Amino acid sequence: MGNNEELKKALDILDVELKKKGISRRDALKVAGLGSATFLMGNGTEAEAATIASASDAKGKILIVGGGLAGISTAARLTSSLSNPDITVIEPNPLSVCYQPGQTLIGAGVWEKEDIVYNTKDYLPSGVKMIKDKVIEFDPENNKVMTAGGETISYDFLIVATGLVLDYGAIKGLDGVGLSSEPNAEVSQKIGKNGVHSIYYADGAVNTYKGVQELIKEAKTGKKLKALFTHPNTPIKCGGAPKKIMYLTEARLREAGVRDNVDMSFYPNGGKMFGVPEYHDAIVKQFEARNMKWEYKNNLVEIDVNTKKAIFEKRWLEKGEYDPDLEDYDMIPMSKRIERDYDFIHITPPMRAPDAVKNSSLAWQKGSASKGGWVELNKETLQHTRYKNVFGLGDVAGIPMGKTGGSVRKQYKVLVDNLVLAMEGKELTAKYAGYTVCPLITDIGTVMLAEFDWTKKPTPSFPLDPTQERYIWWLLKVYALKPMTIHGMLSGKA
Repeated sequence: MGNNEELKKALDILDVELKKKGISRRDALKVAGLGSATFLMGNGTEAEAATIASASDAKGKILIVGGGLAGISTAARLTSSLSNPDITVIEPNPLSVCYQPGQTLIGAGVWEKEDIVYNTKDYLPSGVKMIKDKVIEFDPENNKVMTAGGETISYDFLIVATGLVLDYGAIKGLDGVGLSSEPNAEVSQKIGKNGVHSIYYADGAVNTYKGVQELIKEAKTGKKLKALFTHPNTPIKCGGAPKKIMYLTEARLREAGVRDNVDMSFYPNGGKMFGVPEYHDAIVKQFEARNMKWEYKNNLVEIDVNTKKAIFEKRWLEKGEYDPDLEDYDMIPMSKRIERDYDFIHITPPMRAPDAVKNSSLAWQKGSASKGGWVELNKETLQHTRYKNVFGLGDVAGIPMGKTGGSVRKQYKVLVDNLVLAMEGKELTAKYAGYTVCPLITDIGTVMLAEFDWTKKPTPSFPLDPTQERYIWWLLKVYALKPMTIHGMLSGKA
């Protein structure tokens, strides 16, 4: 089906669904994409999204650590949910609300860096105090935090929304850590040049597109080249992004007529393309159709940027001795280091919580979540399991999945509802169901809209096959999601 036919079919369905909600597509689109995108992304109309219950008279000093999408959206909604709010946000980065999902599009040359950069002060809700500083220590036993500037700040209720750090230095041969919305001077010593790239910070995304263009130029000489793409052994923000940039690189190579000259391989640490079986199967078929190779259980552990060699730890199981009691063979974990040459490599770095969170009593004390230092939360209420006046959300949250902007859109509403209930001394009744959305860009012009929750089953917002690549979702990704985020979520309405 051609793009125009598919778009017409999808919009016809959209019109029917919007009619059920008592709103026309024209009216939905009037809000700079906010209405239509809000409906598409969460089973509700723009009018419903903008409606917040009457304000509570509950009082308390609320401190939000982190002024990114999660923190500012939460602050905005709290100002509407409380009649007399007392809210302070601590955030060191003046560009913390930059539209990070756009970094993939920058890496493919669809957008430029200026398309995702926003000043946080322009979105700070009225009445909310902003402290331009960094929290270096949490003291939840005494309800206070310490900042790099030497200030001690107390609170009645704490919201942890720090985001995560990109731990490039965990890979031998690379240096430094960084945040995706900040310049990464140390990281950029070795990434962003000589064929080594990463879209996970804005400047890195700009350099990635330059790297793709260099790859195309070299391929046009007739050389046979190798492009590698990695996915680490830690939870990451936007689990689909390592594949998105691979799809888009493939599209640019094909567009330039040099795809046959570049061998493309994906090396994920895990054993699947996607945790939801239906999306896994669809991605495998897409990779096969594009002649993109993959090999599971490979974790990038070292790189030599001068000789262009990447070293992976490859893991597998081998059959051992027969156990007569279990009537089965023992399976012995095995591993070895494999060196692979590359001409272009896209690195998705290991990720973890910031040191101040990781080293605090707020972090998980046991289990796999403790390794990354993620905040210990009840996955449904988003309340800390040990400190009842502490809540958390976003990338730093120690819950299954959920490290996407689409997840935050559901989380911050649940958190605000529950925080207000806690301030009123009531039982927490709002629950986050694990909703996650990944607009998986599969080409210049097509997206597979992967929506799911903790059931690990597709949860599509529309009666369209969610495993199909569609032009309509490309329009959503490129044109609608950013205004929904910047003008909707940051106002606490979408």
